[in-house]
Amino acid sequence: MPHRERSDPETHNALRGEIKEQLTSLFEALPFSIPIYLFTQNGKNDGLNRAARETLRSFKNLSKKLELKEFNLSHELAREWKVDRSPTILFDPERYSIRYVGVPYGEEGRTLLGAILIIGFRSGNLTEQSSRVLNKIDSPREIKVFVSPTCPYCPEQALVALKAVVENPQLLSLQIIDIQCNPDLAEQYSAFSVPQTYANEVLIAQGALPEELFMLSLLKMEQQTVFIPDSDAEEVVADVVIVGGGPAGLVAGIYTVRSGLRTAVIERGPLGGQVAITPVVENYPGFTRVPGKTLVDITVSHALEYVQIFQGEEVVEIIPGKPIRLITNRRRFLAKAVILATGASYRRLDVPGEARLTGRGVSYCATCDGPLFKGRRVLVVGGGNSALTEALHLFNIGVSVTIVHRRDRFRAQEHLTRTVVANEIPVLWNSEVKEIRGKERVSEVVLYNNETGKTSTIQTDGVFIAVGYTPTVDLAEKTGIELTADGFIKRDSHHRTNIAGIYSAGDVEGGYKQIITAMGQGAEAAISVFEDLMHPYWKEQKEG
Repeated sequence: MPHRERSDPETHNALRGEIKEQLTSLFEALPFSIPIYLFTQNGKNDGLNRAARETLRSFKNLSKKLELKEFNLSHELAREWKVDRSPTILFDPERYSIRYVGVPYGEEGRTLLGAILIIGFRSGNLTEQSSRVLNKIDSPREIKVFVSPTCPYCPEQALVALKAVVENPQLLSLQIIDIQCNPDLAEQYSAFSVPQTYANEVLIAQGALPEELFMLSLLKMEQQTVFIPDSDAEEVVADVVIVGGGPAGLVAGIYTVRSGLRTAVIERGPLGGQVAITPVVENYPGFTRVPGKTLVDITVSHALEYVQIFQGEEVVEIIPGKPIRLITNRRRFLAKAVILATGASYRRLDVPGEARLTGRGVSYCATCDGPLFKGRRVLVVGGGNSALTEALHLFNIGVSVTIVHRRDRFRAQEHLTRTVVANEIPVLWNSEVKEIRGKERVSEVVLYNNETGKTSTIQTDGVFIAVGYTPTVDLAEKTGIELTADGFIKRDSHHRTNIAGIYSAGDVEGGYKQIITAMGQGAEAAISVFEDLMHPYWKEQKEG
């Protein structure tokens, strides 16, 4: 992508008349002066240097609040601030680490103007939620935002990043890089679709993100698609409180709010439950193939249009009554009805070495940990849908996979079975894991053949366990809710438990472990809650 030396006369001549008067008045109102340093080198990008110089001078002439200083790349300040590209613009470098590498003209004129105003006020004027997220960052972030003067969305992203740096200059630095002036950097970072943002050389955003999402992506060091606001309320009053933010809980939230009920969803872990870590979903209506995380993001975004979600919050006690009281690790909730959609967790083998080596070669999530085993040998334990899905995901990312199954045939869907056979993934039939061994990490597994009675040892770098789920019913048991013989919540056809006002939905009820089933149960439970609050069944029972 060869650069074009350019100068834009229209841009330079635009600061006249009414616009000039407005900007002059705006700059004079700034409480602080803005030192701007331009670094150039003669004979290197002369056309770009000239354009940058003329642009900055046209702004400087509007107000004494703008202090423009020009230096050659050979100047000692260039060495001190590690400036090695011409042109480069530094904004108040004694206070902030903010630089523009290129020429801020075209659409990027908005970035230049915004930078002057933000730095002139020394405030990012962030929303309360954005500030909360930004304040959680406790280690340095070197931010790079790739932009183009022809991109109308780039200023939005560049200025959000700039606001973050102005609010936290001790930990954050920013380079705004014009890809037309710096084609080699665009090539190096594959930044041909702008805006594109990196932090510490990690891609955290493609496209322009809203302020809160940008701050969250900067905190998490990966692009975030959903922002859930925090709440400082010590007590939340609602008609319905849903415990669990998986498919059942999220859909129940949508349905209750659409029925006119004030609703809160509480989720102690990641939203989406098991779906969030499912590599690919192929049986969800409307999507032939969709990553589980994408499906979760779509569902969460939809739910947030209706219901308030309290993520990272755990319910420690439910006290039945009128109202029902829920105590979490952060606050109290008062509700007329509660829906328990707590889902199910990974089932463990409970063999020697499993607990000790968890996270050191023992895993329950191929999506999370699979890339660490690329080019290595692993065992996938199980024979159902989850196990075969995990095995295929690992196989597709370059992991050498062998399936260990205690039976002589799979219990998975035929489509998954055919795909495993077609890819010639080895299977150890009638085999059970008896022990997982290794000093610092997994090195071998002891297997027992339940058909021959023989024991053998197999070398492996990892063990992915996919043998089903255990219902999360600790809270239900503590509350006095009856369970089935299999350990799931016992409920009637309306999803009512034995305690008035408390309902259940999703995998915690047992039955088919399917996304669409859980969502349907969430909708059913929500409708039951609405109908019962309109015509309380417990009053009818008492009167009868």
